[in-house]
Amino acid sequence: MNAHTDLATALAAAPAASIPSSLFGLPGQAAHERVLLAADEQTGLKAILAVHSTARGPAFGGCRFWTYDNELAALNDALRLSQGMSLKNALADLPFGGGKAVIIKPAGHFDRPALFAAFGRAVESLQGAYITAEDVGTTTADMLGMQAQTQYVSGIPRAGAFGGDPSPKTAWGVFVSIQAGVRLQLGRESLEGVRVALQGLGAVGWHLAEFLHKAGAKLVVADVDAAKVARAQAELGAQAVGVLEILKADVDVLAPCALGASLNAQTIPQIRAQLIAGAANNQLATVEDGDALQQRGICYLPDYLVNAGGIVSVAREYRNEGEESAVMAEVSRIGERVAELLERVKREDSTPARVADAWARSKLVKPV
Repeated sequence: MNAHTDLATALAAAPAASIPSSLFGLPGQAAHERVLLAADEQTGLKAILAVHSTARGPAFGGCRFWTYDNELAALNDALRLSQGMSLKNALADLPFGGGKAVIIKPAGHFDRPALFAAFGRAVESLQGAYITAEDVGTTTADMLGMQAQTQYVSGIPRAGAFGGDPSPKTAWGVFVSIQAGVRLQLGRESLEGVRVALQGLGAVGWHLAEFLHKAGAKLVVADVDAAKVARAQAELGAQAVGVLEILKADVDVLAPCALGASLNAQTIPQIRAQLIAGAANNQLATVEDGDALQQRGICYLPDYLVNAGGIVSVAREYRNEGEESAVMAEVSRIGERVAELLERVKREDSTPARVADAWARSKLVKPV
């Protein structure tokens, strides 16, 4: 590792115009506890590790491997994602705080195992303040390769023991959330015939599509990968639409399962679904967008509530707790939290986004 320093120190000599308004946290929010920039010239690693809160325990959250427009966009993503993990872990009653890492994907050829080994050394340098796992762009193989560098990693297959790819658990949590939302908001006891638009057919999106298809839902899908769309058409009887059309599809439920900020001032007026529940993180561009959805009569189930199945899985694996059936039962309880959230929304005469945020922040304390 050639360098791993506090982000503020690393950018201290940068031109004033290139420095964001805050290096330590999101606008209007308390500062993150720690933000680390890690670089390794030999492997091309450029990573940002953001520790939002350790109030409930070590910060736990996945590592995203992505191509960003610039380094400040990567920083903003790390800050947003890590704060979301604090809220997610709190609502899931896990003994962990929130953190997230993003790795800026190098241009051209690079040695992937060497790059993730360098990232593992950066994780180890935090001495347990942050625990990592899979996220968009990373795999179980990446996590397995990091084990030689750090013990603070999860989401790894283990012979004869629970663990590995958390994406099916994330998808199951979204699925039970959709079940609960359809029952409580749409008044339908079954998903049979319910039309669901899936934006994104990645690891989580595909598993969710399979769960929904098995339950009798009618799928409308979009993905930048035409092969995934064709597979969904052939195997799941899905209707395909363009990636620019999926948010305004004529459906009952919209499930955003791609990247964040898809629900914004431009897209919300076009949405026709009555219920939104998906796996993507940070679906709202701003909290006011949650208000706009409510004003249109659309029920938005906050992403950090419904997509917590994956973190439940890797957290139990990391603590060497539970087994497949016990973890699935814990993930299934996300549906009960959806019901509680909707009851709180009625009682408080507010929006799901604002109520969930307050509920989660009230739990950002060390568990008793």
